[in-house]
Amino acid sequence: MDGNFQTLKSDDGFEFRAFVSKPANKTAPGIVLLQEGFGINNQINLCNLLAEEGYLVVAPDLFGRLDRHVDLVHSQDDVEKGIALSERLDKEQCLRDIATTVAALRTMPGCDGKVGTIGLGLGGTFAVLTAARYDVQCAISYYGVGIETHLDEVKLITCPLVLHFAEEDKFSPPETVSTILRAFSGHKNVKTYIYPGIDHAFALAESPSYDKPAAGMAYSRSFAVLQRAMGPEFDLSALWDRHLECEFVDRDVESNMQTMVAQPYVNSIPTMTGGVGYDELYNFYKYHFLDVNPGDTRTIPISRTIGADRVVDEMIFCFTHDREIDWMLPGVAPTGNYVEVPLVAIVCFRGGKLYNEHIYWDQASVLVQIGLLPRDGLPVTGIEATQKLVNEQLPSNLLMKNCHFRRLEAPPFPAVSI
Repeated sequence: MDGNFQTLKSDDGFEFRAFVSKPANKTAPGIVLLQEGFGINNQINLCNLLAEEGYLVVAPDLFGRLDRHVDLVHSQDDVEKGIALSERLDKEQCLRDIATTVAALRTMPGCDGKVGTIGLGLGGTFAVLTAARYDVQCAISYYGVGIETHLDEVKLITCPLVLHFAEEDKFSPPETVSTILRAFSGHKNVKTYIYPGIDHAFALAESPSYDKPAAGMAYSRSFAVLQRAMGPEFDLSALWDRHLECEFVDRDVESNMQTMVAQPYVNSIPTMTGGVGYDELYNFYKYHFLDVNPGDTRTIPISRTIGADRVVDEMIFCFTHDREIDWMLPGVAPTGNYVEVPLVAIVCFRGGKLYNEHIYWDQASVLVQIGLLPRDGLPVTGIEATQKLVNEQLPSNLLMKNCHFRRLEAPPFPAVSI
């Protein structure tokens, strides 16, 4: 990615700065990113993130006509300064500056002509108004402040629009959000989301109100609309297959890391193994994953769901415990036992490369199968959990002594592997 400040000229000849972040790909859709009330510098990380996704991003300085060097943080004093600046804005002139930015972005080298807009707080309302007044492919508003004062323009919006609201937002309290939702009800191009228990400014890590789960959900929902409206499109299933090939066939750490973004992470949830960042993850793969998997390791596909930015892969992981498997059974000496366990990988992508993996499996089932966890008195299963996954006709509820369903005499599970 290549990010820097550039100068744009508005319709009245005024020159204002804009941060431009370029993606790796030569041709890309464009995004106009509209700032919160803390100044343009507060948005640079988000500009770079969107560029990593494959967008050419321009963030205009909406405070430039008041002060060319606004750079506030999320302190109480700066919040008050940001509110004061926002109240002094000539909002109609801001919209004309945004129109200038949209037009300039379309003519920039590398822009494919499609432009969407994303706004947060102050910019969230400008994103809605941009969708109403100008030619953009889509618009996304995060906790826009003051949308309720422009509901007469709702009917003008024809492009896809996403509205994210925080339930605990004092700038847009529930009654205000209800008014906005009523105005947009029945609008086929508009999706609205409310995040329970979440406060204003939850989407950016720099904010004291940052909430990672809510921010992640909102980002995925936004990205899905961006991708449908403008692209880019990637074959996530093929990208995931290539990554698996590097892991289990090639067992080559260099090619494996090339399938991932610059700073990826992997979290094997039951054992908390993996790594965060390139160096840590490189060492994990090299010394604790690629060469520690047993020779007879194989996976049996069960289902695969492809989303806009992630793959959910359900499989059965099969192996003989003939060596210490650092990532799954760290510190456990080989038992020689054969294991089959259902495993789910939730894999997130950015710009055609893997960003993170969350790996889940039933560790109790693995421990039962290698003989380290006795079944007596515990609600745990062994290989029969895998057998039940592929044959739903096998009996259910065998661990429930007080089951209220009429239970026929249950046949034993077949003592065979898949």
